[in-house]
Amino acid sequence: MPSLLHSNRTYVSIGGDYMNQTEVFIKAFYKSINLMIPSVISISNITDILNINLIHWSNTSAMTYYNKQYFMFINEFLTSQQQWQEFGHEMCHYFNDRINRKNVNSSFVDYCETKADYFAYHFCVPTFMLQKMKRIDVYDVMQLFNVEFDFALRRLEMYHNKILSKGVL
Repeated sequence: MPSLLHSNRTYVSIGGDYMNQTEVFIKAFYKSINLMIPSVISISNITDILNINLIHWSNTSAMTYYNKQYFMFINEFLTSQQQWQEFGHEMCHYFNDRINRKNVNSSFVDYCETKADYFAYHFCVPTFMLQKMKRIDVYDVMQLFNVEFDFALRRLEMYHNKILSKGVL
C-alpha cells in the first residue's frame, strides 16, 4: 500500500485540529476506504477492502507477505476486543515494516513493536472520530470502538493529554 502522507512536521493542522503524523495518516487511510464512523470500522471490512487474507489460528498474531499476498494471522482464542487491538498493531506492520527481522538488531525489532503498539491505539480509536464526540468516557470508547477497558482508558489519557498540551482545556 503506498504511503498516504509525506510530512516532516511533528503536528499538522487539519481544520484547526492539530494531529501528529500517525493521526493524519490514519484519518487519510480511513477516508480513502470510506470508513469514517466507529460502527463501520472492523477487521472484516478492512481486510476485505485491502484484500488481506485473514487466518485465525492458535498462535500469536502476525502479519506476513508471501507470494504477492498479505496474510494476517490472529489468535482465535482472544476476545473480539483483543483481536481488534491485535489487528491494529499488525496493521502498523502492514503499512510500515518491509524488513526481514532476521537481518536486523533486536533493539530495532523492539522499536518496531513499540511503534506498532502506539499505532494500534490510534488505529483502533482514531483521533478524528474522538474529536467529533462530546463528553465521552471510557465505557463509551469500549462500546463504540470494541476495545478493552485498559485500552480505552489509555487511549482517552493519550487524547486528553494531547488536548491539554495544546491548551484547549
